Amino acid sequence: MALRDYSLRGHKQLQGTMSYGILAFLDDIAALTKMASASIDDIAAQSLKASSKSLGVVIDDAAVTPKYVTGVSPRRELPSIFRIAKWSLFNKAVIITPAVLLLSAFAPWIITPLLMLGGLYLAFEGAEKVLEMTGLIAHHEPAKSDQPRDPQAIEDATVKSAIRTDFILSSEIMVLTMSQVAELEMVVRVGVMLAIAVMFTLGVYGVVAIIVRADDFGLALARRFKDSFLGRMGRAIVRTVPPFLKALTVVGTLAMLWVGGSLLLHGLAHYGYAGPEHWIAHMADLASAAVPAIGAALDWFVTAALSGVLALAVGGVVAGVLTLLRGGKGAPAAH
Repeated sequence: MALRDYSLRGHKQLQGTMSYGILAFLDDIAALTKMASASIDDIAAQSLKASSKSLGVVIDDAAVTPKYVTGVSPRRELPSIFRIAKWSLFNKAVIITPAVLLLSAFAPWIITPLLMLGGLYLAFEGAEKVLEMTGLIAHHEPAKSDQPRDPQAIEDATVKSAIRTDFILSSEIMVLTMSQVAELEMVVRVGVMLAIAVMFTLGVYGVVAIIVRADDFGLALARRFKDSFLGRMGRAIVRTVPPFLKALTVVGTLAMLWVGGSLLLHGLAHYGYAGPEHWIAHMADLASAAVPAIGAALDWFVTAALSGVLALAVGGVVAGVLTLLRGGKGAPAAH
């Protein structure tokens, strides 16, 4: 009887212990869920914050990419864009993000030089485009004899070229993102980097796919509905796409100069040469104080414009030197 009572007490005690263990386990899960929820909120907030710093590179990416499917069969345009997007996401998530995280953990001093190098590249690219638009330097294209004629070879060559360009732009985006989240917890850092990788890849190549196929869509509407409202809309789309692409190129160029100049200014200030950044900030303050009603907008505009002017000057020198070197070697190099 005593043995039976002892067994019952032991059984009830075991049940109580198990119940307590289950409750403790559920409490731990709830705590982890709250932490995960907080981390997700942090990741979302920091992703939005970091994305604004990379906007110039993203606009340039969207402006540059459509030209890479020029010459590809219309039926292969979307598959080509998908191939580029797939490699873009792979590069960002599997190669660039781990590399940037490792550098930030073991060689954080290298982040600022990388940002300045990216700023110099953006300044050069933007200045070169401005110089080409104004006719001061020639626009470099591959020689026709060097271009493949087989449709599959053309597609493979254009996709490889786009992936190379995208890798450079993606590296800049991820380094910029890392610079914004370097002080956060590792889980948030990783989450933000991966969120930016997915968000920008889908955003950029979704927009590129729409741009590339917009004229075909407009032409289909015009043919099917002729003089109806939809037909007129289709013809308007066809007429709008070329100037839209030109406008996008201009916006992308300006954005590159703005971001490139900002990166160079912040880098110089980091190494003790804060004079240019302080002067631009002072000019922006004067502009915003002159018209308080739109002070914030003027502050941003003056800062962006003067940063762009700095990038144009620096990038123009680099572009001029490279143009002289190309001319000195004979035929202009492919760009």
